[in-house]
Amino acid sequence: MIHVMLWIVFVSLLVPVGQRTVSAEPIEPMNLWQAASSPPEHLPLQRKPWVLRERDIDVNIEVLQMLKDPGARPHPAVVVEFFDGNHYELDITSTVSRINGTAIIRGSFKSPARGDFTFVATGALLVGSLQLGNRLYKTEHVGNGKLRLLEVDPAKVPPD
Repeated sequence: MIHVMLWIVFVSLLVPVGQRTVSAEPIEPMNLWQAASSPPEHLPLQRKPWVLRERDIDVNIEVLQMLKDPGARPHPAVVVEFFDGNHYELDITSTVSRINGTAIIRGSFKSPARGDFTFVATGALLVGSLQLGNRLYKTEHVGNGKLRLLEVDPAKVPPD
């Protein structure tokens, strides 16, 4: 009888108490940015001739901090949305962080999209270039921590 009780106690210790259940639902991708929630505080500037479209954006700080961390692998699905309402998933291939908190983030777009991107992130700012097919996009700092997404005409952009 004692052996049976010891056996039950032993087996009960082997079975996890709070087993996790795995959900069959796909994990929702995280947006790197979204359209700015508040109106811009800056004065509207005259549009540069190489800018096709533009809008103010707010960066998702949680996602940005994760992307800046070179040890944060694997990344969850991170997407960006330009001006067409479609979401394009990023494939981060390289993150180089500096001691001053700046990070350089490089990668490409996951299939079926074709293209690549390079970002420089410091604090809550994210500036960079994204090539998607034959379209070129840029993020730029416009002041007071605000960012703007631009679609530019590569043929009209002045050389650096």
